[in-house]
Amino acid sequence: MRIFKNKAFTRFAKKSGIDDSSLCKAVSDAEKGFLDADLGGGVIKQRVARSGGGKSGGFRTLILFRIGSLAFFVHGFAKNEQANIDDDELVALRKLAAVMLEYDEVALNCALANKTLIEVICNEKTIP
Repeated sequence: MRIFKNKAFTRFAKKSGIDDSSLCKAVSDAEKGFLDADLGGGVIKQRVARSGGGKSGGFRTLILFRIGSLAFFVHGFAKNEQANIDDDELVALRKLAAVMLEYDEVALNCALANKTLIEVICNEKTIP
């Protein structure tokens, strides 16, 4: 399983104090079937705990996800700042998922080289 975050999500995570181990945990949970919401078309919503807090008061992350293959963190928000995404945003995310979840090694390496994506490195020790 390879996990990535885009530039916008990277900025959000840094500002919000979300570390990579929390992202690894969110994807690990999703792979085990513990989804907060399956929005269809390869888009899922997973909650990530606030630093020093629980998931319920934490952040919502939108992930383009294919089990056992790829996960792209593309959007994050605090529940108190945004209730949810609207229908147009969901349609756009599903279209983006249809493209990005088909990325091969060449496309991934290109995105990494031009810093469009950043890879999240996980191991058992970093997953809380």
